[in-house]
Amino acid sequence: MFAFSCNDEFLERQPLDQISNESFWNTENDLRVYNNSLYNLARNDYNVPIMMGHDDGFDSHRYGIWHMSGYSDDTAPRHSRHTEYQRVRAGKHSYDQNLWYGYDGWNFVRAINVGMDNYDKASVSDEVRNKYVGEARLFRGWFYADKVSKFGDVQWVDTELNIDDEDVLYGTRDDRETVMDNVLADLTFAAENMPDDWGDGNAPGRMNRWAALLVKSRVCLFEGTWRKYHGGSNADMWLQEAADAALELIQDGPYSLYSTGNPDMDYNAIHRMTDLSGNPEVLYWRRYELGIYTNHVQSYHRGYNGGATKSFVEDYLCTDGLPISLSPDYMGDASFTDLFINRDPRLRQTILHPDDADFYMYGNNTGLVYPKIQGMTNPGQSTYTGYHIIKVFDVNTAYATYNTSSTPAITLRFGEALLNYAEAMAELGTITQNDLDISINLLRDRVGMPHLDLNPPMDPRYAGDGVSSLIVEIRRERRIELFMEGFRYDDLRRWKQGQKLTVPDYGIRWDAGMQAAIDPAGEATVQTSLVGGIEYLDIYKGTDFATPEFDESKHYLWPIPVSALSQNPNLGQNPGWPGVE
Repeated sequence: MFAFSCNDEFLERQPLDQISNESFWNTENDLRVYNNSLYNLARNDYNVPIMMGHDDGFDSHRYGIWHMSGYSDDTAPRHSRHTEYQRVRAGKHSYDQNLWYGYDGWNFVRAINVGMDNYDKASVSDEVRNKYVGEARLFRGWFYADKVSKFGDVQWVDTELNIDDEDVLYGTRDDRETVMDNVLADLTFAAENMPDDWGDGNAPGRMNRWAALLVKSRVCLFEGTWRKYHGGSNADMWLQEAADAALELIQDGPYSLYSTGNPDMDYNAIHRMTDLSGNPEVLYWRRYELGIYTNHVQSYHRGYNGGATKSFVEDYLCTDGLPISLSPDYMGDASFTDLFINRDPRLRQTILHPDDADFYMYGNNTGLVYPKIQGMTNPGQSTYTGYHIIKVFDVNTAYATYNTSSTPAITLRFGEALLNYAEAMAELGTITQNDLDISINLLRDRVGMPHLDLNPPMDPRYAGDGVSSLIVEIRRERRIELFMEGFRYDDLRRWKQGQKLTVPDYGIRWDAGMQAAIDPAGEATVQTSLVGGIEYLDIYKGTDFATPEFDESKHYLWPIPVSALSQNPNLGQNPGWPGVE
């Protein structure tokens, strides 16, 4: 026994109840299992806001893809649990707050880099290994692109860090162009090495090469337009990369727009499906299942988003293809239902028409009258703006018991690729009618709208934006098609259109005629303001966010939070924001 206990080889054996780094990296299954952990980390939308879904449980009320519209001029949240969305949208945020979806999640990068330092140990072919390396690099590039979009310069780290790596832990931020060059390399590697199909049947399982191409087109479009409108080198290179990635997906990928041939329902239908397996338009989605992983987002969504805004609703074209400022078919808004007459069918599939309340069982009942304004006591669901959002409403999960809902979240869909391609080509100045026909006009075909051509009339409301009428219409199409999918705030920032956030958020018309029709008892306590001589609901009037601000010198980037600066003052602060005294 004495001799055996002194055997060094025996003493150095790995514990039988633990997996060590030295014994783990052997087979393809080891690589798959390790990368599974990255997907698990990415479910935390607060720390890793890239594969946005709905946070589980109580946090469904604030962290998730649907709520992102609260940062923009698309929705007008008023609930106290959404104060941060209101604060950022109004330009009232400060550096002493660690903003939601902020300067966090660096453990995710470390986990990726641990894998990057070990994938080579596995006894597999380069082709097999590179599938998983590509998957990890997709995550890393996507994560860094998100951080750069919010904070500009960040520290690029591509190896595993430990507590003694002080030069990096307490180093300065790397410049944007260096970081984004690395991001592009990561995304390109992913798009070239991930498989077309993991054999999971779009269950969802893993992201594939087509998803990598869509992410690449999204990131490159952001970076290209940022550099074009904010200043920076090689804007056209980034725009071309965006166009090329999107076009490869469009032409070679197995995806297409979901359509049954019903222009009055198909757009809405895809956003209310509870199982998206095999859907031809969905590249990646987050599944929820009772007893495993659930959310409560439908309940919070109805009460917390405040409703859609006047600005958003007025952006829908008329059925003749013209904006409301130019179309003779626009019926005005003196009556609530007039808004929907002769308008893009996506309007009625996004905002609740009073006649559709029973069809959707909106309010979990039949026979209820809408719209309803906050403060009205008769039964039903109310909003602050009067524009009830129906695009993602599902009655079965909206009224489920707390945290038992399985409402899925669409992370990546084919429709975005069409928009990315058209915009990138238009920004490059090389777009053709065929480019529009294989992109935006497919979206219009689904809802029976007239095609967009290369020379649309200029909407006078956007004549001062400094871009062509074609780009105005492409941006409008993006706002309409991708509503509630997390894009609008970032789009305004990359286009350098922050001044649009200085316009107060209004709701429906609230003159004597409208009030008599909707709230004859005068129950709702509302604030109104004149817009063009007509009273409209003024959602934030009388609150801290009544007069939104946008400082061109600082608000395009978020501040480095004081918590990060106190740990590493060498990070420095973004322009216009105070540092740590």
